[in-house]
Amino acid sequence: MKKEILIITSYFPPEIGAASNRIYQLADGLQKRNYKVSVITPLPNYPKGKIFKKYKGKFRLTSTENDITIHRLWVYASNSKNKLLRLFAMVSYSFSLIWFFMWNKIPKKVIIQSPPLLVAFTCMLFLRRKKRKLILNVSDLWPIAGLELGAFKKNFSYKMLERIEYFNYKKADLVLGQSEEILNHVTSLCPNKNTFLYRNYPDFNTPEIESFISGEKIKLVYAGLLGVAQGLYKLCQNIDYTNIEFHVYGAGTEQTQIEAFILENENLPIFYHGEISRKLLHKVLLKYDLTIIPLLNRVYGSVPSKIFEYARLGLPMVYFGGGEGETVIKNYNLGWVAEAGNYNDLNLKLSEIKKEELNIEYKNKLKKTAQNSFDFNSQLNKLATLI
Repeated sequence: MKKEILIITSYFPPEIGAASNRIYQLADGLQKRNYKVSVITPLPNYPKGKIFKKYKGKFRLTSTENDITIHRLWVYASNSKNKLLRLFAMVSYSFSLIWFFMWNKIPKKVIIQSPPLLVAFTCMLFLRRKKRKLILNVSDLWPIAGLELGAFKKNFSYKMLERIEYFNYKKADLVLGQSEEILNHVTSLCPNKNTFLYRNYPDFNTPEIESFISGEKIKLVYAGLLGVAQGLYKLCQNIDYTNIEFHVYGAGTEQTQIEAFILENENLPIFYHGEISRKLLHKVLLKYDLTIIPLLNRVYGSVPSKIFEYARLGLPMVYFGGGEGETVIKNYNLGWVAEAGNYNDLNLKLSEIKKEELNIEYKNKLKKTAQNSFDFNSQLNKLATLI
């Protein structure tokens, strides 16, 4: 008989991005390990902040996809920079969750994604029964990350968020963290808390790497969200294009600025290719020599999932974000590291990379490292014994 488990998340396919991919892989992996998996998620709206056309006008939609039951609930969709609108968007999803909890049977095992912090708090508050096992999956540390990104100030509101954070950890039976920094923070607040390091390892069949001619310049690529945290617009402005041809894929709040910058600087070898599916992207990325993983500011606890995904593809990396992600790049020899926020250091590192170093032998070595050290199934098998 299959064991029931519910996953509550704010992001899920057909939305794109690391968060939705990560939760889908978790759901699919558990389903393949004899779990009856259901998911609660908002009507798709991320990252544009608008309900996808297929789902407009719906208050709730339940479907079964790949043997996973998915409950999509109403949310006030917004990606506005206005803090009140963003808060209302989170609260609207929380109200939808409360309504769902009142009228539906909830399994004894629940995995709750955090952040958003308030959504996780709603779940922990309304589902905290003694016989129910609550597993909190922490992918970023809030409110600390918000403080480091400049979204919060240390005031009364921040203290309230810290109390909410502590409540979430305290009520969780098990905390999953994507980094050692996250787990260290959790245990500093709740010393006896059960924790498990759950990295964002990908699970996909890797295409074969083929040798190709890409010209004299190094073809550098960025693929992902074009948001404030990534700082792509500033990167476009400050990167040295002498030996670099820069290609950008993705969508987000900085997209318009990046497109305008390209139009205003037609002499620069920078190209925006829009947004494409993850499956197609994996094939496209193999045409490039090198990728860059930037963060505008070093965020405590953050380890971008791109590190593990690109290693699996055999794509060399330049990491420009600091923190534990930097440590992973160095420890596994996955590429180069530039000091976070230091564009002079970044350009120096790029100038030192030789195109001939980025050959098929090096790329296959990266793939082998990923296969041996970043295995999704081995990690999930360990997690399954704990939940």
